[in-house]
Amino acid sequence: MNPVYKALLEKAADNKEENEALLKRLENGPSLDKAFQAAHEKAFEKIDCLQCANCCKTTSPILYQNDMDRIAGHIALSTGAFIQKYVEMDEDGDFVFNRTPCPFLGKDNKCEVYEVRPEACRDYPHTNRKNMIDVLDIALVNSLICPAGSKILSDLKEQN
Repeated sequence: MNPVYKALLEKAADNKEENEALLKRLENGPSLDKAFQAAHEKAFEKIDCLQCANCCKTTSPILYQNDMDRIAGHIALSTGAFIQKYVEMDEDGDFVFNRTPCPFLGKDNKCEVYEVRPEACRDYPHTNRKNMIDVLDIALVNSLICPAGSKILSDLKEQN
């Protein structure tokens, strides 16, 4: 992994309690979504997912039925065959890929099903959305996985 990205993740781990406190303070703010939007855009000006792919290497997205249907069709499998080959149910009862790294992550960190990737992958690290109040806990977890997520919290901390 890029050393700068690694340092961002280490900083997020070291500052987890501070970041948790920051998110508690921000959750009542009137412009939470705008603050995250601005920090998200700034972070992704500097972070290149293809130099990292840590999310694809360490976690599995929740797969919805339409995700499984779409990917199955793209790789010329029936949905049933796709599920049998690539999917399991996790401890929360959600469908996820049955292994990490993601079975569709290429050696070059490119997604082999990028055009039809799961919704959760499209939205990752879930910091560019409305109603951030609903996913602040996820933002904290993702800051430990995603350098951009870490940078977003770091930038928000500097502003607040």
